[in-house]
Amino acid sequence: MTSQEIRQQFLKFFESKGHTIVPSAPMVIKNDPTLMFTNAGMNQFKEFFLGNAKPKQTRVVDTQKCLRVSGKHNDLEEVGRDTYHHTMFEMLGNWSFGDYFKKEAISWAWELLTEVYKIPKEHLYVTVFEGSEEEGVPFDQEAYDIWKERIAEDHILLGNKKDNFWEMGDQGPCGPCTEIHVDIRSDEEKAKIAGRDLVNNDHPQVIEIWNNVFMEFNRKADGSLEKLPSKNVDTGMGFERLCMVLQKKQSNYDTDVFTPLIQKVEEITKSKYYSGSNVSAEQEQINIAIRVISDHIRAVAFAIADGQLPSNNGAGYVIRRILRRAIRYGFTFLNQKEPFIYKLVETLTKQMGSTFPELEKQAFIIMNVIKEEENSFLRTLEQGLLMLDVMIQNTTNKQLSGSKAFELYDTYGFPKDLTALILSEKGLTLDEAGFEENLQKQKERSRAAAQVKAGDWVVLRDDEEEEFIGYDTLEAVVRLVKYRKVESQKDGTHYQLVFNTTPFYAEGGGQVGDKGTLQSANGELVYILDTKKENNLIIHIAEHLPENLTDPFKAEVHPLSRQLAEANHSATHLLHQALREVLGTHVEQKGSRVSPETLRFDFSHFTKMTDEELSEVERIVNRRIWEKIPLQEHRNIPIQQAIEAGAMALFGEKYGDHVRMIQFGDSRELCGGTHVKNTGDIWFFKILSEGAVAAGIRRIEAITCGGAVKYFAEQEKLVDNIKSTLKNAQDPIKAIVHLQEENAQLQKELELLKKEQAKNLKVSLKNEFAPINGVQCLIKQLDLDTATLKDLAFQLGNEVENPFILFGSAYEGKALLLCYIGKELAQAKGLDAGKIVRELGKYIHGGGGGQPFFATAGGKNPEGIAEALEKAQTLVRG
Repeated sequence: MTSQEIRQQFLKFFESKGHTIVPSAPMVIKNDPTLMFTNAGMNQFKEFFLGNAKPKQTRVVDTQKCLRVSGKHNDLEEVGRDTYHHTMFEMLGNWSFGDYFKKEAISWAWELLTEVYKIPKEHLYVTVFEGSEEEGVPFDQEAYDIWKERIAEDHILLGNKKDNFWEMGDQGPCGPCTEIHVDIRSDEEKAKIAGRDLVNNDHPQVIEIWNNVFMEFNRKADGSLEKLPSKNVDTGMGFERLCMVLQKKQSNYDTDVFTPLIQKVEEITKSKYYSGSNVSAEQEQINIAIRVISDHIRAVAFAIADGQLPSNNGAGYVIRRILRRAIRYGFTFLNQKEPFIYKLVETLTKQMGSTFPELEKQAFIIMNVIKEEENSFLRTLEQGLLMLDVMIQNTTNKQLSGSKAFELYDTYGFPKDLTALILSEKGLTLDEAGFEENLQKQKERSRAAAQVKAGDWVVLRDDEEEEFIGYDTLEAVVRLVKYRKVESQKDGTHYQLVFNTTPFYAEGGGQVGDKGTLQSANGELVYILDTKKENNLIIHIAEHLPENLTDPFKAEVHPLSRQLAEANHSATHLLHQALREVLGTHVEQKGSRVSPETLRFDFSHFTKMTDEELSEVERIVNRRIWEKIPLQEHRNIPIQQAIEAGAMALFGEKYGDHVRMIQFGDSRELCGGTHVKNTGDIWFFKILSEGAVAAGIRRIEAITCGGAVKYFAEQEKLVDNIKSTLKNAQDPIKAIVHLQEENAQLQKELELLKKEQAKNLKVSLKNEFAPINGVQCLIKQLDLDTATLKDLAFQLGNEVENPFILFGSAYEGKALLLCYIGKELAQAKGLDAGKIVRELGKYIHGGGGGQPFFATAGGKNPEGIAEALEKAQTLVRG
């Protein structure tokens, strides 16, 4: 069977058992502060397990995009080195929310594997939870008995808490599990050692393929377990491993999930992938590199399709790190010095686009973003190589210190293993212990800064469903349902409050959360500092708890902040529509940030917008503001109806069966945010800036309403200051033009003076030439601008026979090296000014180039000029 057929058979099998097929949730998580990425199939159903929401279907089946590269489940460094770990992988899963439990889950798993997929029963082993006195959870006798009816008892193994009690993180839903393992070794190998002895021992051919979790507990902050409101089933089967078993391969990378990508890497890089065990050490490095690249392109492409661009923090940093790992493997082991990974996107899209349509829709943007990231990191690698060369030259004991290697890693993203490889080629070693010590210190600093300690929820009222009423009112009488204390190094101690009903909008869809107050009957005020959403709960963040927790409270949203945020949010909808009219329908929203002060809107477009285009967009938006278009809010309509009406849906967002559509005239978008009742309430729209965020992604920052009022007041003040500076000239523009003309004339006079100064300086410099190795040399630091130094070098070059001139300059804090070599000398001695400044550029942390007789290099380290000049003398002597 092909991988497509294997996936479809899984879904169809459980559909026949009464399950509803649901689409994969986005891989990038937005409303759960405990997770950056979907790392298991159960993440999108977490609210159902916790009892925060009721599922519409009690049986569902899906294939979920997952990413495991951070936190508790971190497989990144294993990926490529073995044949069965991955960053991005598909998790096939069937789910029961308070419906069936162990008997059905185990029976159906066995039926699918042995009767549908026809895996021989004797190749399968299962594990059940042996129990834990520490947790107060007994041996899973029920699961054992169910398995005993289907499989030989010597194929049933007991597993400890580590292997057979599944937990997503330090807190949250969890429970005992039963795993299914398969032995795909040859008959000869099976005869030597029984498969049961290799289960859960990291053997590449005796592997877990399916885990059935019986989700019945919630792990609390203090480590204790409490029963969940209902018993649930959460299963996960690794799609890539299943394909390996059913396609009778010995590696996930030999299945048709990966072979098209591997073949494309081979074609691009002119390398060859050899599967099997008897390969040379050099070939194995090539194999690892190809596996890394074939795996990582999937993770990066799907993350970008879900709206997560590579960046320097949070989820974006993780994606950048994955991509850079792939780039450096290609750079080091496949000799790829130019971008190439982006070319794999087309192959991936052909392969998986029918199952995951976001790949097809976003393919062009994915390619451009990856290509730009490749270009950027390859430049970084080049810079790191220059820095490493300098460090090597300054190393006296045949070992590079761990702190130096860590500086390269931390500042330039230069990988440790690449540093070690280059050192070994030059007969040096790396202080690995020192590097790890520096790395560990950094991790501890980051962990301490990011650590959040959340207490357990204190429940005051059970079975209260929280209701958001903030679309219709800014105040309400509310009752506290539950609360918890949260401590973090960054924000200190605060409290999270959940009410039975709330007018506070929780941060989402780019719009910031509401602020406001909570007032008790006795007049006590509690300030709500922010409002966020977590697993379908609206969380109100307060500095302290109210005194009387059971009393009713008057909750009131800060009205002006909400009004200004609404104006900016509605403006983003009008902006989106205007951009599509002016630039084309390829424009799609890629992110937004809406606060009371400003709005930020990211969108797909591939060139800088012209002033005319920006003016036209502004004009269109303001025209719709002045038309005073009323809001048409369509609440809780079927998603298909909204899409057919022309509503814009954003990739990376998870929509339910029913949605909310916001309409201003012809502008229709799926949106959960709050909006003005009429476009006239926006008052005015003004673009402040437009620029690039990533390849193919542009950003507009703009203001409306209160921000525009402030902007125009500042502009008026600026004009008044200009008039005052110009002595209240009647025509300020004319006065400025006159000043510019006067300044230009003075600049010409200054240039003449500089040239005169240079002539005088030239006379004294001519006397400073000294012979080195038979060459007339002038090697000197002169802190002058580039133009003056160039003029001096050429004048001296015309008057001194066969000169070698090297000037260093720290003019205005910038480092510069300038080299001039007489043409006859350059030819006779084989000297090249371009090569010389590139070599010396290492000392000023920069680079440059030019012709054999004249070249310059710029850098960031003026302190290195003296060392560069000293090295130049050594070069000439050689």
